[in-house]
Amino acid sequence: MSLVDLPALLPPTLTPQISTSLRHYYHTTYKDSFFSPSGPPTAWFAVFLWFEALYHAPLSLWAVRALWRGEATYPMIPVQLLVFAVLTAVTTIVCIAEYLSWEHLTVADKVNLGYLYVPYLALSVFMGVDMFGRLQDRLVPV
Repeated sequence: MSLVDLPALLPPTLTPQISTSLRHYYHTTYKDSFFSPSGPPTAWFAVFLWFEALYHAPLSLWAVRALWRGEATYPMIPVQLLVFAVLTAVTTIVCIAEYLSWEHLTVADKVNLGYLYVPYLALSVFMGVDMFGRLQDRLVPV
């Protein structure tokens, strides 16, 4: 995440060389225009990167610690991870819809991108369903 996605938010002079190399490899291998050397193709994708920088990355660090210590120590973890999961699923679906519309990609190129994006979508949906179930168990008496 931080080495591939977030450097697009930095000026080129502050971008680590390893990030530049990884982004170049990723772009040339998968033809993912979101990671074009000229920058994100749309303003909304840049907004998604800011979501990642300002919410996903800090929450991920907090959530790992919270999950390690146990949910009882951090009762808000299901709420935060539900928001995380929904935001991740929505942004991923939008990215999938966008790359499926790219005319410069072959069907094989789109399938290759699907191997990267669809598991990420599936994981976020699974997390969302799990967190919804945990919250439902707490909020709705059986």
